[in-house]
Amino acid sequence: MSTSRARTLRQTATDAERLLWEAIRDRRLNGLKFRRQHPVGPYVADFICLDRMLIVELDGGQHSPEADAPRTAYLERRGYRVLRFWNPDVLTGMDTVLETILAAAEERF
Repeated sequence: MSTSRARTLRQTATDAERLLWEAIRDRRLNGLKFRRQHPVGPYVADFICLDRMLIVELDGGQHSPEADAPRTAYLERRGYRVLRFWNPDVLTGMDTVLETILAAAEERF
């Protein structure tokens, strides 16, 4: 996946993506360094913590577990743990989302 595609995705972020990015950027989540819209092979991860090999994906109505399964499998084969949240989870339950991300990151260390 090209960096230009990742750049475009950064500029067209959803409300949920913007909200989560504000919560985790600049090492705001327990000092963890996240990048957003980061290319990984043929895909672009919504959020990635390279130190912990952790990817956070936010899914809207265009996603389904079946459609996302090949992407998730590809990332997991490369050693990443993939967390998926629906956009409404972020918009209405940010604390729970952040707790889940933090717990997964701590397991990976």
